[in-house]
Amino acid sequence: MEKKAQRNFLWVALLALGTIGILARHNRAVPYQTVSGLIFGTVYNITYQYDSNLKAEIEAELKRFDGSLSPFNDTATITRINRNEEIIPDTFFTNVFRRSMEISRETQGAFDITIAPLANAWGFGFKKGAFPDSAMIDSLLDITGYPKVSLSADGKVIKQDSRIMLSCSAVAKGYAVDVIAQLLEKKGIGNFMVDIGGEVVVRGENPKKSLWRIGINKPIDDSLAVNQELQTILQVTDVGIATSGNYRNYYYKDGKKYAHTIDPRTGYPVQHSILSATVIARDCMSADAYATAFMVMGLEEAERFADSHPDLDACFIYADEKGELRMFYTKGMDKYMTVK
Repeated sequence: MEKKAQRNFLWVALLALGTIGILARHNRAVPYQTVSGLIFGTVYNITYQYDSNLKAEIEAELKRFDGSLSPFNDTATITRINRNEEIIPDTFFTNVFRRSMEISRETQGAFDITIAPLANAWGFGFKKGAFPDSAMIDSLLDITGYPKVSLSADGKVIKQDSRIMLSCSAVAKGYAVDVIAQLLEKKGIGNFMVDIGGEVVVRGENPKKSLWRIGINKPIDDSLAVNQELQTILQVTDVGIATSGNYRNYYYKDGKKYAHTIDPRTGYPVQHSILSATVIARDCMSADAYATAFMVMGLEEAERFADSHPDLDACFIYADEKGELRMFYTKGMDKYMTVK
């Protein structure tokens, strides 16, 4: 009986130790990982709470994405469509195309992925262009306009004119952020920040167990991005954020400044007072597209649109008549802002 009691005691002791070990492992804080690198000609930074490093999986997904939507990739889906090859697009391309068409209709053409020939002509696209004259602009407008492209029932892109070319540069980076966010969520990760070239998705809490802090750069004429002075800081979670700006990508010709944002409706670079537009939306692809559309619209039209869409929040930094920086933000943006 005594030996049996000892055995029982040992089993209970081992069970207790095992339970303590399991609880200790369970209660141990899962560390935050940070990975970074280069993709799409820009820098990515991803912070997430997980017990292993996912850089290889993240980069594999980004490479797959590049093979769909990069116009600089000769075998990418979008490149093959621009060459009028008979292909059925992949899911990445199809998702971007459909959402782009929705936002084009909503913004009455201020956002338009058929802008590629115009962007190329002005020297802001994926092909080198010469400075276009008005006759060239008129001819390019004939092959520009989102109603001129569609998807067939079997998923193929239908163009009204074979010279139509697509560029998803104003929306693809934001969607890439969403794609990586989805990859992390499938792993059961609830706390993370995905940042690709300033387009961001955040979920849960940061390593300090508080809201994520995202800075909006002051729009300074600084093409090398040496100065990173912040205009304001946002405290956010569970949103997508994107910023579009004219203050770094531009050139001068005959003493006149030409910004990289082109109005698809006129064919010319915009000449508005908005220097940057930051948008908060449910997903980063939408935020990216709307930010571009707002840069095209100009301040008054963008203010009206943003105020009439409660699912969006926006902050516009613009120059007043004296050239001084001013800021407009929607009522919903107020709760995110730490510096006003």
